[in-house]
Amino acid sequence: MSVQPRDHTDAKAMSGRSDDAIFKVIKEGGPSIDKSVLMPPWGGTFSDEEIRDLVAHLRKLCKCSFGAAP
Repeated sequence: MSVQPRDHTDAKAMSGRSDDAIFKVIKEGGPSIDKSVLMPPWGGTFSDEEIRDLVAHLRKLCKCSFGAAP
């Protein structure tokens, strides 16, 4: 891959993103938060509730929350 996927287990990196920002990038794609155009929008595939569930799952993977020191 020309752009490596983010390491969602990296608590330091993931705690720097709010749940709202993660929700937005999943729903609207990378350019919505000034990231890669290679991250497609998933809002047409997943409901808002499913995206919130994905955000919660990502928080479990990193064992972190926004603004928390790892």
